[in-house]
Amino acid sequence: MTRDIIEINDFTILVETANSDKTIQDSCFFDEPVIAVAFYGSGNVDLEFEYPTMSKFYNYTKGLALSFYSDEKVLCKHTVSKDCPLECIVIATATRNLHKLPNQEGELFSELLEQLVNPKDHYVEGPSFYMTPEMLKIVNGIFNMKYEGKARMMFFRSQITALLSHFFGQLALHKTKHFKTHDRSRLEEVKQVLANNLDNPPSLSELSKIIGLNATKLKKEFKEVFGVPVFKYLQNERLTTAHDMIINKSATVQEAAWHVGYDSLSSFSNAFANKFGYRPSQIK
Repeated sequence: MTRDIIEINDFTILVETANSDKTIQDSCFFDEPVIAVAFYGSGNVDLEFEYPTMSKFYNYTKGLALSFYSDEKVLCKHTVSKDCPLECIVIATATRNLHKLPNQEGELFSELLEQLVNPKDHYVEGPSFYMTPEMLKIVNGIFNMKYEGKARMMFFRSQITALLSHFFGQLALHKTKHFKTHDRSRLEEVKQVLANNLDNPPSLSELSKIIGLNATKLKKEFKEVFGVPVFKYLQNERLTTAHDMIINKSATVQEAAWHVGYDSLSSFSNAFANKFGYRPSQIK
């Protein structure tokens, strides 16, 4: 388990990672009321917020951007296991600092996270969504950063600013789009089906039958909600999964390519390089 705590202006940044061969639970809490946004990387841990009035549970966190208000009585618990490592970035600011945030960031919090600025419980859930490819690239870059010293801080500062900008930009877009809860849950099901079948994914027509949504509506609404076409999302999932397998040394490059459905090693290497900026053979 590693936890880096970085102070940038009036934001506290927590960068947490954990791997375990057996199921373990990691807990933490804030020592004063905060408004925070958590970004979950390629791991898929269970998450629970436990507080005096009740508990809030999340069981599919991979790629999730989650905003929330928390006071000192809230305990945050991550359940980490062999197949579900933790990769989490939390950007938090104390509520007393909202009026001091630079570049009109305080106004953005008040406009787009009003229920968190004026909380009615120890824990309040704000807007959440699954990150766009641009956001995932930033998150992956932070977890794979090799810089040290002043260069490390400069990198962190720029990437955290970019991540928050994307988050608030997506919130503004989501406010103008309204989807029925039932349709939204079916779109989430599409992601789950694809994630479970990376090596042999269903066709668009098969996906439509599985979730009961016609293909045209599925393509249109999936892109509107998640910011990327269905099979671009599939490619991102394949490459991210393969990247994790290679960097964690759980598979060779060839094995990782096969695992995520690539028959051609050259096609896999080219797609990998386009996404990450380097070839899988360059990972040490």
